[in-house]
Amino acid sequence: MDPSASVMLRAARYLAVGSSALILVGIAPSQILLGLALIALLMSGETLRLPPIKLPLGLFLAGTLLAIAFSENPAAGLPQVKKIYVFCQLLVVFSVLRDMAIIRWLFLSWAALGSLSALYAIVQFGVKVRQAQLLGADFYSYYVGERITGFMSHWYTFSAQEMFVILMLASFLTFGPRWGRRTWLFLLCGLMAAIGLVLAQTRGVWIATAGAAVYLLWAWRPRLLVLAPVAVAAGLLVAPGVIRERVVSIVRPSSLDSNQFRVVTWRTGLRMIERHPWLGIGPEMPGIQFDAYVPSDIPRPLPDGSYMHLHNIYLHYAAERGIPTLIVFLWLMGRILLDFHRGLRSVPKGRGDRRFLLHGGIAVVLATLLDGLTNMNLGISPVLTMFLTVVACGYVALEQDAVAGFPEARQEAPAAA
Repeated sequence: MDPSASVMLRAARYLAVGSSALILVGIAPSQILLGLALIALLMSGETLRLPPIKLPLGLFLAGTLLAIAFSENPAAGLPQVKKIYVFCQLLVVFSVLRDMAIIRWLFLSWAALGSLSALYAIVQFGVKVRQAQLLGADFYSYYVGERITGFMSHWYTFSAQEMFVILMLASFLTFGPRWGRRTWLFLLCGLMAAIGLVLAQTRGVWIATAGAAVYLLWAWRPRLLVLAPVAVAAGLLVAPGVIRERVVSIVRPSSLDSNQFRVVTWRTGLRMIERHPWLGIGPEMPGIQFDAYVPSDIPRPLPDGSYMHLHNIYLHYAAERGIPTLIVFLWLMGRILLDFHRGLRSVPKGRGDRRFLLHGGIAVVLATLLDGLTNMNLGISPVLTMFLTVVACGYVALEQDAVAGFPEARQEAPAAA
């Protein structure tokens, strides 16, 4: 390989790692590094690669653009056109990260940055407790609308990021290479992330994390599943009252909780789908035209909550892009799950990077699908970036030549042998 091309390829590799890691710190640094990585990749002359999900992914993006073109207000959908740039994360990561050691360190950097974000969030929680005390306010009432955010701007984004951090770290600790005495560092990172996730009180993410954790436990030690209910019950017993109150609100909500508000968004979304089943009403339009579709039997004023989207990724995609695009999205997610599940059969038995990436990838996809029942998760750039990174690395793990995938590595292989 030409020396200058080799330098650009190496630069693209480290810029891709930086972009994938710094999304836990902020959108701007991540996307700047993504752009630089893409430029370096193009200048290197290396072949641009996508995982074998090009057809469903392409159809999903095409369905998005088609829905914008036929929307009553195409200009409103421009943010979704810009968001196609985020999908370059899949292209760049899959094209340049072929070394399992580098990929492993990428996810360990997630653990480190996720724990730091969680630590900052814990400090935020302490500040909010103090503020509620000074105001003489009931803490639950004061906190539920102004929760901790870590390095992010919203508690949901922080919660979803910590969920991905926890799942990939859990997969690494159970299926990845052993790290001996240093394992306690990763356990500490996982503990910090878990505390941050619990204190953020995002119930949909709680449920999604628990569901994906059940999968990992089943894949690792299925007999331990019988202890899961005991662990949950013990955790509730020792949890602070505000945490128990939030858990109870899942089935017995107070006037402060978002259960009824979500029923309104879901029913309104169904009406949008009924009237516009093929192409939807256009990206970003559910929030803009929400009032026009609210069923007449729902009393006004509407329950408190955010009506910017439908708080269900399946209803939202069908409402703004049409049922066919939703079906393509489900095909895409199902294809990833199937590929990773089949790939595990060919991975050597025992602990290793490929096994932890594939099990972690399945856990992340399952968590995303579960969380999507109550949140518009992949509509948020930091969450989408992390999801695409996991998917790209999972598909790298399926390739037998991944460790020596770079041209310079292939050239060095005979000498090393």
